[in-house]
Amino acid sequence: MSHPFIIQGMSHPFIILYGNVLSCLSASPSSRWNSQRAMMALAHLCILKVYLAHSRHLILQVRLQQYVNCELPDVQAGFRKGRGTRDQIANIHWIMEKAREFQKNIYFCFIDYAKAFDCVDHNKLWKILKEMGIPDHLICLLRTLYTGQEATVRTGHGTTDWFQIGKGVRQGCILSPCLFNFYAEYIMRNAGLEETQTGIKIAGRNINNLRYADDTTLMAESEEELKSLLMKVKVESEKVGLKLNIQKTKIMASGPITSWEIDGETVETVSDFIFLGPKITADGDCSHEIKRCLLLGRKVMTNLDSMFKSRDVTLPTKVRLVKAMVFPVVMYGCESWTVKKAEHQRIDAFDLWCWRRLLRVPWTARRSNQSILKEISPGISLEGMMLKLKLQYFGHLM
Repeated sequence: MSHPFIIQGMSHPFIILYGNVLSCLSASPSSRWNSQRAMMALAHLCILKVYLAHSRHLILQVRLQQYVNCELPDVQAGFRKGRGTRDQIANIHWIMEKAREFQKNIYFCFIDYAKAFDCVDHNKLWKILKEMGIPDHLICLLRTLYTGQEATVRTGHGTTDWFQIGKGVRQGCILSPCLFNFYAEYIMRNAGLEETQTGIKIAGRNINNLRYADDTTLMAESEEELKSLLMKVKVESEKVGLKLNIQKTKIMASGPITSWEIDGETVETVSDFIFLGPKITADGDCSHEIKRCLLLGRKVMTNLDSMFKSRDVTLPTKVRLVKAMVFPVVMYGCESWTVKKAEHQRIDAFDLWCWRRLLRVPWTARRSNQSILKEISPGISLEGMMLKLKLQYFGHLM
């Protein structure tokens, strides 16, 4: 006989399932076979519950996505379809190139929030979503996910009392980046970043910020303008419970700049900064980043030495390992690189170094590069792979 059951832990049932009640659950526990079947049935129910919870989140994400595309501007690339870190990396490179081409100074502020995702106030979040035009029924479902959350902390002396959770979006939940993007957009709108004329003028457009979720970069053509933008963002962020981590917030400038102090703390001025992975330098030169990536690639290659020494792994598999684990480290962000002749030579040298190390052939051995490549048969060189990525990205932009 079929019986309906509702997944527990949901005050608003999302899905009602029908299934047959297994008779083995009421069988005598003396039977080992029936006991195992009962355990398997319970395990399947637990897996089903997890699957349904994930499906519910996925459905909500799809429903929210249409509002994400309408409400969020192009400068926000975090966790959005068709956008990614490479877009923001390319944008900041091209902005610096244009500033250098027209001999303009450019000032950046890389904002770091203190525990950004953990400080999202739930009550403020629901109000922000309503202001952003999210329908009430979706907000109600989202509130259901967060209402009545409790936690306890386990220590070496036992566990604490249970306490209510009223802040923070869930770590690892597919909805969290989307919810935080709305939260961050509310801050930027109230700070008036879209309306202000402060920023970098490119092709008749004013750009004063680039964002990837909580990673926010402000930019301006003067120190005074940048400080004005930063203070506006700081004030609006604090209104909704987010605080700037001044120790990790950095200033980078291609022109003269004075020392800044905010709330009694000095904001550090740097000549380079790790921006979404790659290193950005104040002079906009890519050669520093290329050298760094090649060095990182060497470290990964060295870490795989034990795998390359193994006789149980075939040569084609080792080649695929290099292409899958070493080359992507070197190529990250290469779509916007300006590669000079010296860098071309370094990249080619690294390519051959990888294959020689793979075959355990030292540089002192009298063996030509052609013979190495013939034995490896890589198909496409590292530079060829980089060119392919650049062409693919060009197609993405067009």
